[in-house]
Amino acid sequence: MPLTMIKTGETVRVERVGGREDTKRFLNNLGFTDGADVTVVNEIDGNMIVKVRDARVAINTDMAKKIMVS
Repeated sequence: MPLTMIKTGETVRVERVGGREDTKRFLNNLGFTDGADVTVVNEIDGNMIVKVRDARVAINTDMAKKIMVS
């Protein structure tokens, strides 16, 4: 399921990152790699603040839809 379906406070694991190659590279550089744990810290108007690899990152809805988690 996409990261956008996860509720605040939940921790999930990245299964894969979709999208174009430049989008995948951008998200991988932020820490969204296969097997990484992601915790949703907050969600405001569809934009998300998440904790990934001991860093807090803000991503928009379009980016969050490309991150598949379980």
